[in-house]
Amino acid sequence: MSGSDDKHVAPTAVRLEQTWRWYGPNDPVTLKHVKQAGATGVVTALHHVPIGQVWTVEAIKQRIAEVEKEGLTWSVVESVPVHESIKQGLPDRDKYIAAYQQSVRNLGACGCNILCYNFMPVIDWTRTDLEYEWFDGSKALAFDAKDFAAFELFILNRPGAAKTYDAAATKRAKAHFDAMSAEKRQKLQQNIVAGMPGKMTEAHTLESFQGALDAYKTLDANALRANLAYFLRAVVPVAEEAGVYMAIHPDDPPCPLLGLPRVVSTDADVCALLAAAPSTHNGLTFCVGSYASSPLNDVEAMAANHADKVFFVHLRNVRRSGEGALCNFVESDHLDGEVDMYQILKTFTKEAARRRNLQMAEAVCRMPFRPDHGHQMLDDLDEGKKTNPGYTAIGRLRGLAELRGLQEAIVRHEEEKQQLEAAPMPKKSRRK
Repeated sequence: MSGSDDKHVAPTAVRLEQTWRWYGPNDPVTLKHVKQAGATGVVTALHHVPIGQVWTVEAIKQRIAEVEKEGLTWSVVESVPVHESIKQGLPDRDKYIAAYQQSVRNLGACGCNILCYNFMPVIDWTRTDLEYEWFDGSKALAFDAKDFAAFELFILNRPGAAKTYDAAATKRAKAHFDAMSAEKRQKLQQNIVAGMPGKMTEAHTLESFQGALDAYKTLDANALRANLAYFLRAVVPVAEEAGVYMAIHPDDPPCPLLGLPRVVSTDADVCALLAAAPSTHNGLTFCVGSYASSPLNDVEAMAANHADKVFFVHLRNVRRSGEGALCNFVESDHLDGEVDMYQILKTFTKEAARRRNLQMAEAVCRMPFRPDHGHQMLDDLDEGKKTNPGYTAIGRLRGLAELRGLQEAIVRHEEEKQQLEAAPMPKKSRRK
């Protein structure tokens, strides 16, 4: 096959944009580190802007300048948080939706065109252990259902929590709680209540945390789903006009917690939110690790079925134990876990190629991914070194390197297969 013919063959797979989460100037992992890791895009937010306030053009441009000074691009906005009044459907929600709409307009005007957000009430991603010892001595994030039961039944003493557990589960949780040291109880409370890196609100106390939960005590999943649909119908048309692609992040873990409803946990949830505001700008952040935390989700099938609606990809793996939607899991190595990462990356590299072939908008063609979380390892384990749980430099560096290598193998394999299929069949010689 001649070189002049090669350019006319549509690619079957292309490389996704490699990005890295950065929490701004106070992040112990600097933009110089990001560049050395091999990422070209930065995933960040204006963490100093209070939830519900407009992101101004000036503030957005300042962040862009900070990123571009290091030769990188602001690839994905993660996140513009959704105010709790919107989630609860309170009378003042339209005020906060108007502010959100203006932030979307301003982001679009500045060329920031992929917006990751979530609709989780009160809490973002939840883990019971931020220092789970992996077999190789590194430390991982983990969720233990028994620890969580002990927390909400006997540390938080959440009203109504007892109805969530049967007698046997409550008994096990009580025995587990009684065996905990005071230090272990305090650390468990801090892990769940104190908030995660980049959180744009002050950490809760037990009292304020319970107060935040109480605000949802009359809200069920149907009501929360209706409030999400209301938000989408108001914001997605503005996103269309601004050239911004909305990409919702799933619940993490994808199941009800603390009596709170969750509405972005399953395939059915995804179908409902996409149908609530049909648009090429209403799509998904496909977080592999979040969906995989529940054995009820067929993650590979979900990726294939919704690939055309995915604008941003979080690549992380888990190992599960136990049964039911609320089971134990630990964040494993990126290529080792419940999810077939080869199939996931193959699905999305083919989808990116499809978009390129159709000459779709550049924002959706680049299809950024980032290594989601990473183990604490090597020098990041040193006592006194400041790191953010899940967002250490070296663990994510390893994850990005593994994912980059896997992607390269997939793309090269598809290229070689395409060349073989396009090559003319050799003529058979006639025997005399």
